[in-house]
Amino acid sequence: MENLKDTPLYDEHVRLGALMAPFGGWNMPIQYEGIIAEHKWCREKAALFDICHMGEFLYKGDIVGGGLEDVFTFSVKSIPVGRSRYGFLLNDEGGIIDDLIVFRLAEDEAMVVTNAATIDNDFAVIASRLSGRANFTDISAETAKLDLQGPLAREVMSRFFDPEPCNLPYFRSTKTTILGVEAIVSRTGYTGELGYEIFLPATRVKELWQLFLADERVKPAGLGARDVLRLEVGYSLYGSDIDEVTTPLEAGLEAFVNFDKEFVGKAALLHQQKAGLAKVKAAFRVGSRRSPRHHYEICTGDDTVGTVTSGVFSPMLGCGIGIGFVRPGSAPLGATLTIRHEKVNMEAEVVELPFYAGGSLRS
Repeated sequence: MENLKDTPLYDEHVRLGALMAPFGGWNMPIQYEGIIAEHKWCREKAALFDICHMGEFLYKGDIVGGGLEDVFTFSVKSIPVGRSRYGFLLNDEGGIIDDLIVFRLAEDEAMVVTNAATIDNDFAVIASRLSGRANFTDISAETAKLDLQGPLAREVMSRFFDPEPCNLPYFRSTKTTILGVEAIVSRTGYTGELGYEIFLPATRVKELWQLFLADERVKPAGLGARDVLRLEVGYSLYGSDIDEVTTPLEAGLEAFVNFDKEFVGKAALLHQQKAGLAKVKAAFRVGSRRSPRHHYEICTGDDTVGTVTSGVFSPMLGCGIGIGFVRPGSAPLGATLTIRHEKVNMEAEVVELPFYAGGSLRS
């Protein structure tokens, strides 16, 4: 029996009748009213997600002198204060240990936000690459995180908080005060909609959760809707679409790799560029409402050319959508595929990402 952790909002989820299930070592809400209803609410109004399971590390010290600059596939020193950057923590072979975001809080201070299942390993790996001339601490246990996402998110925020955090541009963040305590508000998210990620002390997150839900424009949403939302806009999920045996080049995420700087795994990626890729990511749209599933086979004719890593029914497109890895050259844009599993056969077409580009993300 898995020993699952509960977020500080566990009792709130139970009170709201949420379906709870394991995710990344945590007992998390999958849905409340229903995945489709929660997806629709996020696309049209404002949905509230409990993301307290994510990891947060705080770095204080010289960005270059302490070694943080060489840890990730992107430059930390060039992130302006109040901004953030997405990228990867790689192993020596170029595989993705984790995908994460670094927030530049001050000239000598940064916060690293990681996936839930990788917290302990990420911290150990990053710490091992630092010089010891900086203070690096895991603040995950005392830090809570709520995501308010949807086209009405700014209006909801403006009802409760000062204009500065409410009017942040995309991928900007600020230190502020919420409910009388220090907090960080960021204009980031995982849904393709206008939204905010709010970091605050775990002791106060229930109060903020209840404050938001008292607004009729806000409803809670679980990880089920979140998965549909993120796949519609083409975002990868760690553990499904990317992992330690997959490189950013194979995952089609080379835009988040800065080859003008040093980082662990760079040599392996440069070699892979020259030698060629063993697999490449393909996105496809199913010709029906059926959902492709993780590990389904991707075929062209009788030839199995790859495997599905993520798939859902897309309410915005009215059909099944998915992504997976295929043999290079086997699934060009517009090609017809067959998605198979036992007696299941689905016809699909290779398409470009994102599947859905009509969100309010940059509003």
